[in-house]
Amino acid sequence: MLDALPFGTGILLAGLIGLLLGSFIATLVLRWPAGRSLRGRSQCDGCGRALGVRDLVPILSALLSRGRCRTCGAAIDPFHGRVELASALIGAAALALLPGTAGWLWALFGWLLLPLALLDARHFWLPDRLTLVLAVAGLLFAGPMLGTSLVDRWIGALAGGGALALLAWLYARARRRDGMGGGDPKLAAAIGAWLGWQTLPLMLLLASLSGIVGALALQRKGDRPLGERRVPFGAFLGGAAFATVPLWPLLVQFQLR
Repeated sequence: MLDALPFGTGILLAGLIGLLLGSFIATLVLRWPAGRSLRGRSQCDGCGRALGVRDLVPILSALLSRGRCRTCGAAIDPFHGRVELASALIGAAALALLPGTAGWLWALFGWLLLPLALLDARHFWLPDRLTLVLAVAGLLFAGPMLGTSLVDRWIGALAGGGALALLAWLYARARRRDGMGGGDPKLAAAIGAWLGWQTLPLMLLLASLSGIVGALALQRKGDRPLGERRVPFGAFLGGAAFATVPLWPLLVQFQLR
């Protein structure tokens, strides 16, 4: 049914779904690490007032209230709006670049990666439960996204996780200290379950390059040596994985010429 939607309607619908999912993703990222329940009604962080429907419309509510609670005037964390916008852009871009089933799967891939990337960037935490959901969804549904078989995706999961686990082990042996968190190999395995083994070299190259650039940018903002600074590599893995989906077919076409 989604494939039958007109091109523009698909983009608009994916963007709207992204806005709604982004609201939940922002709440999850803010509440879960703090040990707060994800159940129950949303509340103002300043006065604790339960938020109504008019307060929970993504982007629009914050604009109408000028970014403040209508009761106490406390500032609303702009993180909510940024995540909602990012999630909407994921959906709209996916359907604009890959119309049809492949685009919807790419959007789903991005929406599942987004909370993992944000949690790693903010807390250096990649929850196993979210990673498992990503992996299972990839094995069950991701075939039409890049035309990969279930066997290719199983191999991708084993190869992606195994490659990073081996790299982490070699680093620990050589430097006598951990250089990678335990969640990164699991995330790489889950990504492999979506992309298949063929795309893993491109994805890991993009993740490594963006990770180096990110580490250098962090180094310029602080006074700690680069070797002592923690880098949320999972966030760069997520971004590289999402970017690999449209880049891989272009690379294949270029090689066939």
